[in-house]
Amino acid sequence: MAGLLEGKKILVTGVLDRRSIAHSAARLAAEQGAEVALSGFGRAISLTQRTAKKLDPEPPVLELDANSPEQIQAAARDLEDRWGELDGIVHAIAFAPEDALGGNFLTAGWESVSTAIQTSAYSLAALSTGMMHLMKPGSSVVGLDFDARVAWPSYDWMGVAKAALESTSRYLARDLGERGIRVNLVSAGPQKTLAAKGISGFEKIEGEWGRQAPLAWDTTDTEPAGRAIVSLLSDWWPATTGELIHVDGGYHAMGAPIK
Repeated sequence: MAGLLEGKKILVTGVLDRRSIAHSAARLAAEQGAEVALSGFGRAISLTQRTAKKLDPEPPVLELDANSPEQIQAAARDLEDRWGELDGIVHAIAFAPEDALGGNFLTAGWESVSTAIQTSAYSLAALSTGMMHLMKPGSSVVGLDFDARVAWPSYDWMGVAKAALESTSRYLARDLGERGIRVNLVSAGPQKTLAAKGISGFEKIEGEWGRQAPLAWDTTDTEPAGRAIVSLLSDWWPATTGELIHVDGGYHAMGAPIK
């Protein structure tokens, strides 16, 4: 039986190691029949390359800094030469300097705040528009979110950046819809990823999640979010765009802790 993504070409950003949600998305996409390419940049690209060797088949790894228009253009040329087209993008890109996290909301300067917003939110627009000429009707962009409706401990300006990401996805859905390109977000619960380890105090969020989520929550299992991403990349959501899908054990729907 054909997989959900049979014959599709998918770019997955943000794969650092096997603990990442992006890794689960890349692995599952390949299992469902997609040709996959990964991207990374700077010193972190060595982690992406090492992780790529453990995927089957081993995907190519492109140099891509989503804050660099030149690198987006170069990656688009690479994909056009390699595949001729692109059916989907997984945007798993987020970063905030240390002084914009961990209880520094009131003291963070604009330079750090602007870095967080550019890298974590504007990059979704930059990457999508930079690749849209390769994407035909039915293509899909899926971004990774962390619910920005409330203020979380330690998350600070990254929380603001995620709110900007959510708004960016809706405007992209509006403007790319005429091309038949869907744009959606998956809001996963907290995971013990390499990125999360860099946020001082993030464990306070993790501890509450398992107690309050009605379906419970495993902070080490990224497959549920990966499955949601693959589903949104597929043709099974042909009329859904501008949407935020929660994959968090139901935590977001609970008003008070379950006794």
